[in-house]
Amino acid sequence: MSSQISAEPTRTESTPDLSQLSGLELLRIAMSTQSRPPFIGDLLGMEVDLLEHGKVSFAVRTRPDFANPLGTTHGGICATLLDSVMGCAVHTTLDAGVGYTTLELKVNYIRAVPTNGRRLTATGTTIHVGRSTATAEGRIVDDQDRLVAHGTTTCVIFR
Repeated sequence: MSSQISAEPTRTESTPDLSQLSGLELLRIAMSTQSRPPFIGDLLGMEVDLLEHGKVSFAVRTRPDFANPLGTTHGGICATLLDSVMGCAVHTTLDAGVGYTTLELKVNYIRAVPTNGRRLTATGTTIHVGRSTATAEGRIVDDQDRLVAHGTTTCVIFR
Protein backbone atom coordinates (compact mmCIF):
# COMPACT_ATOMS: atom_id res chain seq x y z
CA MET A 1 0.00 0.00 0.00
CA SER A 2 1.49 3.36 -0.97
CA SER A 3 0.52 6.76 0.28
CA GLN A 4 1.17 10.07 -1.38
CA ILE A 5 1.81 13.27 0.48
CA SER A 6 0.95 16.49 -1.28
CA ALA A 7 3.56 19.23 -1.01
CA GLU A 8 0.91 21.90 -1.43
CA PRO A 9 -1.66 22.57 1.28
CA THR A 10 -5.27 22.00 0.38
CA ARG A 11 -7.09 25.28 -0.19
CA THR A 12 -10.55 25.80 1.20
CA GLU A 13 -12.95 28.65 0.79
CA SER A 14 -11.73 30.06 4.11
CA THR A 15 -8.05 29.89 3.07
CA PRO A 16 -7.31 32.63 0.53
CA ASP A 17 -4.74 32.08 -2.20
CA LEU A 18 -2.13 34.59 -1.04
CA SER A 19 -0.59 34.82 -4.51
CA GLN A 20 -3.85 36.34 -5.74
CA LEU A 21 -3.95 39.14 -3.14
CA SER A 22 -2.68 42.67 -3.64
CA GLY A 23 0.08 43.81 -1.29
CA LEU A 24 -2.43 45.74 0.83
CA GLU A 25 -4.82 42.79 1.04
CA LEU A 26 -1.97 40.44 1.95
CA LEU A 27 -0.71 42.72 4.74
CA ARG A 28 -4.19 43.23 6.15
CA ILE A 29 -4.76 39.49 6.34
CA ALA A 30 -1.25 38.69 7.58
CA MET A 31 -1.34 41.29 10.34
CA SER A 32 -4.82 40.38 11.57
CA THR A 33 -4.63 36.62 11.85
CA GLN A 34 -3.35 34.52 14.74
CA SER A 35 -1.89 31.94 12.35
CA ARG A 36 0.27 34.35 10.34
CA PRO A 37 3.93 33.53 9.89
CA PRO A 38 6.35 35.03 12.44
CA PHE A 39 7.91 38.40 11.61
CA ILE A 40 10.38 40.79 13.23
CA GLY A 41 7.49 42.69 14.79
CA ASP A 42 6.81 39.76 17.10
CA LEU A 43 10.31 40.03 18.52
CA LEU A 44 9.96 43.77 19.16
CA GLY A 45 6.28 43.77 20.16
CA MET A 46 5.18 45.88 17.17
CA GLU A 47 1.59 47.01 17.03
CA VAL A 48 -0.06 47.76 13.69
CA ASP A 49 -1.81 51.13 13.84
CA LEU A 50 -2.56 51.79 10.16
CA LEU A 51 -2.51 49.91 6.85
CA GLU A 52 -3.60 52.01 3.86
CA HIS A 53 -2.57 52.20 0.23
CA GLY A 54 0.86 53.87 0.34
CA LYS A 55 0.85 54.53 4.09
CA VAL A 56 1.61 52.32 7.10
CA SER A 57 2.02 53.00 10.81
CA PHE A 58 3.49 50.64 13.44
CA ALA A 59 4.40 51.28 17.08
CA VAL A 60 6.62 49.74 19.74
CA ARG A 61 7.08 50.38 23.45
CA THR A 62 10.69 50.77 24.53
CA ARG A 63 11.97 48.37 27.17
CA PRO A 64 15.24 47.75 29.01
CA ASP A 65 16.38 44.98 26.64
CA PHE A 66 16.34 47.56 23.79
CA ALA A 67 19.26 49.41 25.47
CA ASN A 68 22.57 50.30 23.89
CA PRO A 69 25.72 50.49 26.09
CA LEU A 70 24.76 54.06 27.09
CA GLY A 71 21.40 52.90 28.46
CA THR A 72 19.14 54.49 25.86
CA THR A 73 17.19 52.75 23.09
CA HIS A 74 19.54 51.22 20.52
CA GLY A 75 19.43 52.86 17.09
CA GLY A 76 18.77 49.48 15.52
CA ILE A 77 15.28 49.51 17.03
CA CYS A 78 14.46 52.72 15.15
CA ALA A 79 16.16 51.44 12.00
CA THR A 80 14.10 48.24 12.12
CA LEU A 81 10.91 50.17 12.77
CA LEU A 82 11.61 52.52 9.85
CA ASP A 83 12.60 49.67 7.52
CA SER A 84 9.35 47.91 8.42
CA VAL A 85 6.97 50.83 7.86
CA MET A 86 8.65 52.14 4.73
CA GLY A 87 8.92 48.69 3.15
CA CYS A 88 5.34 47.83 4.07
CA ALA A 89 4.15 51.18 2.67
CA VAL A 90 5.67 50.11 -0.64
CA HIS A 91 4.15 46.64 -0.26
CA THR A 92 0.65 48.12 0.07
CA THR A 93 0.91 49.53 -3.46
CA LEU A 94 1.94 46.31 -5.21
CA ASP A 95 -0.27 44.10 -7.36
CA ALA A 96 -0.87 40.44 -6.60
CA GLY A 97 2.20 38.28 -7.12
CA VAL A 98 4.65 41.21 -7.07
CA GLY A 99 7.43 41.25 -4.47
CA TYR A 100 10.04 43.68 -3.24
CA THR A 101 13.04 44.01 -0.97
CA THR A 102 14.94 46.90 0.57
CA LEU A 103 17.79 48.04 -1.67
CA GLU A 104 18.92 51.00 0.46
CA LEU A 105 18.01 52.42 3.88
CA LYS A 106 19.00 55.83 5.25
CA VAL A 107 18.24 56.75 8.87
CA ASN A 108 18.72 60.06 10.69
CA TYR A 109 18.59 59.94 14.48
CA ILE A 110 17.29 63.11 16.14
CA ARG A 111 17.12 62.36 19.87
CA ALA A 112 17.90 59.64 22.39
CA VAL A 113 14.95 57.63 23.68
CA PRO A 114 14.75 56.15 27.20
CA THR A 115 14.01 52.44 27.60
CA ASN A 116 11.21 53.04 30.11
CA GLY A 117 8.12 52.10 28.08
CA ARG A 118 7.93 55.09 25.75
CA ARG A 119 5.62 54.43 22.81
CA LEU A 120 7.39 55.07 19.52
CA THR A 121 5.12 55.42 16.49
CA ALA A 122 6.58 55.08 13.01
CA THR A 123 4.76 56.09 9.85
CA GLY A 124 5.96 55.16 6.38
CA THR A 125 4.66 56.79 3.19
CA THR A 126 5.51 56.04 -0.41
CA ILE A 127 7.14 58.78 -2.47
CA HIS A 128 7.38 56.99 -5.83
CA VAL A 129 6.44 53.51 -7.00
CA GLY A 130 7.72 52.64 -10.44
CA ARG A 131 8.05 49.45 -12.42
CA SER A 132 11.37 48.31 -10.95
CA THR A 133 12.04 50.57 -7.93
CA ALA A 134 10.09 52.40 -5.27
CA THR A 135 11.02 55.02 -2.70
CA ALA A 136 9.42 55.83 0.64
CA GLU A 137 10.00 58.04 3.64
CA GLY A 138 9.39 57.41 7.31
CA ARG A 139 9.18 59.27 10.60
CA ILE A 140 9.24 58.09 14.20
CA VAL A 141 7.72 60.18 16.96
CA ASP A 142 7.63 59.51 20.69
CA ASP A 143 4.56 59.60 22.92
CA GLN A 144 4.94 63.39 23.21
CA ASP A 145 4.86 63.71 19.39
CA ARG A 146 8.55 64.67 19.27
CA LEU A 147 10.55 63.55 16.24
CA VAL A 148 12.96 60.75 17.22
CA ALA A 149 14.23 59.60 13.82
CA HIS A 150 13.41 59.83 10.13
CA GLY A 151 14.59 58.08 7.03
CA THR A 152 14.18 57.08 3.42
CA THR A 153 14.36 53.83 1.53
CA THR A 154 14.72 52.55 -1.99
CA CYS A 155 13.15 49.18 -2.73
CA VAL A 156 13.65 46.96 -5.75
CA ILE A 157 10.42 45.48 -7.15
CA PHE A 158 10.27 41.90 -8.46
CA ARG A 159 7.64 41.29 -11.13
